Amino acid sequence: MNTINQRVGAVAPRSAAEQRSARKTVFAAALGNGLEFFDFTVFSFFAVVIGKLFFPVGSELGALMLSLATFGVGFVARPLGSIVIGAYADRVGRKPALVVTVTLMALGTGMIGLAPTYASIGLAAPALIVLGRLLQGFSAGGEVGAATTLLMESGGTGQRGALVSWQMASQGGAALAGALAAATLTGALSHEALLEWGWRVPFLIGLLIGPVGFYLRGHLDDTLPVAHRAQTDQTGKAAKAAKWSERMPLRQIAAGTMLIIGGTSTMYTIVFFLPSFLTLTTGMPAAVSLLAGCTAGLVLLLGSPFAGRLADRMPRRKTLLYAVSIVSLAVLLPAFHAIKVWPSIFTVMLVVCVLIGLMTLSTPAALVLILEAFRPEVRATSLGVIYALGVTIFGGFAQLIVSGLWRISGSFYAPAWYVLACGLVSLVGLMLFKEADPRGASN
Repeated sequence: MNTINQRVGAVAPRSAAEQRSARKTVFAAALGNGLEFFDFTVFSFFAVVIGKLFFPVGSELGALMLSLATFGVGFVARPLGSIVIGAYADRVGRKPALVVTVTLMALGTGMIGLAPTYASIGLAAPALIVLGRLLQGFSAGGEVGAATTLLMESGGTGQRGALVSWQMASQGGAALAGALAAATLTGALSHEALLEWGWRVPFLIGLLIGPVGFYLRGHLDDTLPVAHRAQTDQTGKAAKAAKWSERMPLRQIAAGTMLIIGGTSTMYTIVFFLPSFLTLTTGMPAAVSLLAGCTAGLVLLLGSPFAGRLADRMPRRKTLLYAVSIVSLAVLLPAFHAIKVWPSIFTVMLVVCVLIGLMTLSTPAALVLILEAFRPEVRATSLGVIYALGVTIFGGFAQLIVSGLWRISGSFYAPAWYVLACGLVSLVGLMLFKEADPRGASN
């Protein structure tokens, strides 16, 4: 109880001006991540349309697979973006890095939304889509580390989980908005209008958000202490290299990456792949895809702030993470069995709600656990690299991996086995990750 009181007691009363500044920081920091997730959600829902327009191959399945591969390409650039932009955020400041990421994200989104089709410019059309995805991936790689670090450093020890939770809440709101946009356009437009111009509308909306994010982030207060910036500028390259293994221990990076894998595989398999999988295996209507996206988005949006506050009240972050990991692994196969025995939209929505709810419950604690373990001068880079590696391999290509597993095995439980394996890897990563004393993790 004393530990809890010490953590909660670290929150000092704030003036009205400080509260307004905190709200502005949360909104501006979460905006870019929300824009990224909005685009990812919409791209997934319109994968079939994009495949037809930009990847004209012999079969619709081939076009869809190429479109999904392009979806995954956006993740390939993430590790590079996490290193380049993360290092920039740790050296120069969180604010200038976030201005860069929102600009690149808007540019990539606009490139996709305005790209001429294959019928108009030939092979240059899919090349533009791939380039747009690479820009978005590069931006997203640096976005997560810089934005989440800014949120974590914006409050006291007893507020870190609550502040970081808005990063995930913004993803939920964006996923919900993307699913609703896709549902509205699909229902209101004819198939011909959807192919001609309707699919572009959400991307153009994302493009318009760019200038708003640029303005808001340009007026943020930076959280990287001036002393750390000066120290970084004065340190020679040789000294940096000598201390690199101490500041970013390889064990912590590897364990942190393993820790991220479980939630990543759950999100991209359950929300983005499962609905299409059920349409093929059980004959469920395509609308289940939109309903799953809406359900997941709503759970993330409403559940993340609660999960963040819960993480702040726990004596140790790992306590909550162990409990959620064990429960998630235990309910996974029964959840898929329920879908197989009672194949209905209601069952799917219930499964999505439970599995994404458990993921939501653990994510703020996991992010703060990772951030508190690294020093401020490498914090954004460390989280960016960890998140990018985990999401790139086990999230961006989850749909292709699970598709391959299903086609080889023919098992209805192929998606569950994949998520279960990733969850076990995350549990091992949690055991290996060295938790820092939250009271000693300085801003």
